[in-house]
Parts: sequence; C-alpha cells; structure tokens
Amino acid sequence: MAGKPKLYYFDGRGKMESIRWLLSAAGVEFEEQFLTTREQYEKLLQDGSLMFQQVPMVEIDGMKMVQTRAILNYIAAKHNLYGKDLKERALIDMYVGGTDDLMTFIIKFPFLPAEDKEKELAHIIQKATGRYFPAYEKVLKDHGQDFLVGNCLSWADVHLLEAILMVEEKKSDVLSAFPRLQAFKANISSIPAIKKFVEPGSQRKPVPDDKYVETVRKVLRL
Repeated sequence: MAGKPKLYYFDGRGKMESIRWLLSAAGVEFEEQFLTTREQYEKLLQDGSLMFQQVPMVEIDGMKMVQTRAILNYIAAKHNLYGKDLKERALIDMYVGGTDDLMTFIIKFPFLPAEDKEKELAHIIQKATGRYFPAYEKVLKDHGQDFLVGNCLSWADVHLLEAILMVEEKKSDVLSAFPRLQAFKANISSIPAIKKFVEPGSQRKPVPDDKYVETVRKVLRL
C-alpha cells in the first residue's frame, strides 16, 4: 500500500492550497513538510527533487511531482474528479483555467506593496463580479445541474468553491447578485469531505499574513 502523499511547501496557501483542497475533496490524507529556511530549499535542489527548481513539490505514488497543474491533473484523474469522457475533461480544464486566472490575482495580493493593495483589491472584486462569476452563473443556469460538469463532483467544482471563498474573504457579500453561485456554494460545501476541510482544525491554511510573506521571500530570496 502506498504511503500518504507528502507536500513540500510553505505553511501557507500559495500554489499548494488547491492541491490540499483537491486531495481533501478526494478523501486522501496527506503529510506536509513546511519550508522555513533557505537551507531546506537548497537541500531539495541538491537532491534533485525539484525538476524546475521550484515548489510546490508533491511525493505521490513513487513520484516527485512538480508543476501545480500536472499535480492537480494527476490527482483529479486518479480519484475520478476529471469527468467521464474527453468532452467533460475539456470543460473541466476550461473552467479550472478561468478560475486559476482569478485566483492568481488573489495569490499575488499579499506580496504587493501596501500602497498598491487598495487599488488591486478593487480590481479583484471587479474581475470576480464582472467577468468570472457571471460566466459560472451562466454555466450553472445552462447546465441545469448542481455541478459545473456532468452530474457529479469534479475538480472544476472544488476549484471554484475555493476561489469563491477566497473572494468572500475580501468582500463578504460578493455573491449577492449570483443566486446560482450561492446555491452552488452551499451544495459543494455540504459534501462531507469538503465540509470537513473547510471547518476549523483541518489542513486548510488561513489568509496569508506578514509572517507567511516574509518566509516565502526569505526562502526563495525574492
């Protein structure tokens, strides 16, 4: 029996958080090795563990996987969260790609200079409510199901819920004009494995703080 996947990253969200979400949605327990020093990072480099000299890195099924999208693709496919056929997989890829575009703004936000944050926050909310959430509202309306693709949970649903919660942390009423997304959020959040992950005490990471930003900058010499 294979051991638990082991995640190598910082003690914070960043690009690893979506991997934590997907593993948790699949009901997979995992271990984490947090990088806190430059020496830990350099050891991974010297060991040849980081193919492109970057994290996230996940040890899973005898592989040392890098590149976030490749890791997520593998987890989704392994745990039947990647659609039933090629067409559904294409839709999932498309929806995940759109969600990624929105999430990238939020992931970068803590690293911005203080004087730029107010403007960028307005930009994030504008993008969410003017471009991305209307698109998913329409997908749910046209599809007529509780899920974005097919009639069961997929990676696209997990990814969108993660993004919705991230935006709500910036503006709590951001879904006020999107009734289908409100219902979607309630539905996906109630799935037992996901409900467990969003509750206190899980391996879900909090909103990035100054300590997280400082650690990332120190380890990666940004």
